[in-house]
Amino acid sequence: MSLLSFENPVFVAYALAAGVMVLKAVAMSWLTVVQMMRFKSGFRSPEDLKKTPLNPSPDPSQLLPDERVERVRRIQHNDLENLPFFFVAGGLYVLTSPPLLLAQWLFYGYAVSRLLHFAAYFTAQIHDVRATLWTVGSLIIVFMTIAVMVHGMGQL
Repeated sequence: MSLLSFENPVFVAYALAAGVMVLKAVAMSWLTVVQMMRFKSGFRSPEDLKKTPLNPSPDPSQLLPDERVERVRRIQHNDLENLPFFFVAGGLYVLTSPPLLLAQWLFYGYAVSRLLHFAAYFTAQIHDVRATLWTVGSLIIVFMTIAVMVHGMGQL
């Protein structure tokens, strides 16, 4: 059995968590658009002020930052800064043949921490809440990375 196949339950757990994270990241782009259309603001480019069926009454103020749109952009930026580390560390962690239950806790724990981080950020919770949720995900990545390095050193 290949470690990187759907016959490996550890890989299945990773694939499920990674898939949720990809969908979450893509959803942030859609949420940005929804917020821009909902509030008719937060546009970024001058050409966005051209009259179109989606913007029948353009106004220069639409190019000004809007906190309701910028908040979503910051959440997406945070994802783009953090998710690649999960994808790499998690994929390499699969190759260490970890116990299934531990891998599930790590992979699903990371996904849950990022979803809760989104909820906390979107609802403007205090920094301490967001930081705690970010820390959980970050420590999971650190743990997996160290496990990968220890496993690799054992192969030398």
